[in-house]
Formats: sequence, structure tokens, C-alpha cells
Amino acid sequence: MNTKTIILAMAASLLAVGNSAAQSSATGIILGHEYVDLGLSVMWATCNVGATSPGECGQYFAWGEGQPKDEYIDANSATYEKKDFNFVDAATAQWFSVWRMPTAEECQELVAQCTWKWTTLKGQAGYMVKSKVNGKSIFLPAAGYRDGIEVYELAEMGFYWSSTTFAEDTEYARYLEFDTAKRRLRGDYRYIGRVVRAVTAKTDTDGANHK
Repeated sequence: MNTKTIILAMAASLLAVGNSAAQSSATGIILGHEYVDLGLSVMWATCNVGATSPGECGQYFAWGEGQPKDEYIDANSATYEKKDFNFVDAATAQWFSVWRMPTAEECQELVAQCTWKWTTLKGQAGYMVKSKVNGKSIFLPAAGYRDGIEVYELAEMGFYWSSTTFAEDTEYARYLEFDTAKRRLRGDYRYIGRVVRAVTAKTDTDGANHK
């Protein structure tokens, strides 16, 4: 084996290691969807709701609604500026009862108890979120958001709905926001289309198909 062949083989090996390190193996599967145990209070799905792989953005939902739609405006929102409404959890509506949207507190736990590294996965920018507890990780695509019929901030920012609203505010709900410089919880209009990363309780994974 000549020097050039050895160098190419070493480069291929390093690339393979880098690609495998950038993805985290699922802990198990429940109702057809994989999850990772990050050692936190809940299990986190490996993909966004509506996605088939971690690098896909998935579907966008207005807060409190269970189905994606063509246009995201205040006039067609089921919850915006309403005191009485039927909250529909998008994760539960799409993936059934053991899956749900995370609370604001669970999103904050993900921020505080993980290290966040900006990277790309299969061409999609986002964060590799690695647990400080057990070293396992999930990838969160920078999926942007939908307002009207347009998608904004795609590949630049992430906006992930929580299930938490503001008790005295009929316009806002809380979400996890991130870009290359920050990760934080914020509140904004419920009619905006944002992605959802589902969670499941640890008790719901008892008897699940573990890998």
C-alpha cells in the first residue's frame, strides 16, 4: 500500500468516525417512533413530528393545534386571543397518547443539562444536543418558522413549541428558540407555525422495543 492510499484510507476512517459521532443511537422505539434516554426527566424523540429522520425539519403547527396547514395567520388560529379553547397537543395528535409536547420546564432542562454544538446533519444545519448526564445526544434542526405561507429563518434558527402558555395572555405560548449564539425559552404568537419535538414519560417506555 503506497503513501497516497494510506492517507486516503485514514481520511475515510476519520470521516466515518465523525459521522457516527454526530448521530446518537436510539435507546428504543415506542409506537413506531425512536427515542433517546438523555438521563433527564423525560425521553426525547430522535425526530421532529412529521419527520422520518433526525435531519428533517418535519411539520409546522400553530400552538394548540394537531394538524399542519397551508397558511398560518391569526384569523385561522384555534387558540390565538381566545380564553376558552380546546388545546390539542400536536405530538399526541400525530403520534398517539404516549407522546406529547414538552413543557417549558422540560425544554429548559434540555438547555441546562446538555452541551449544544452547532453542526449539520445530512446538509441540514442545527444543534447536536449532548447530555451532560450520560453523553447521549439528539439533533435539533434549525427549522425556522412559518408565518402566513412563508418559511423564515430556515437553517439559521430553531423554534420548538412547548405545551406551556401564559396564564394571563391569550396571544402567547412558550417555545424553545436557538441560533448559533444562544438557546433560550421565549414567548410569541400562538398562530405562528413552529416545529415540535415530542417527549414521552420514562414510565411509558417500560416494555417498549429497546435497541
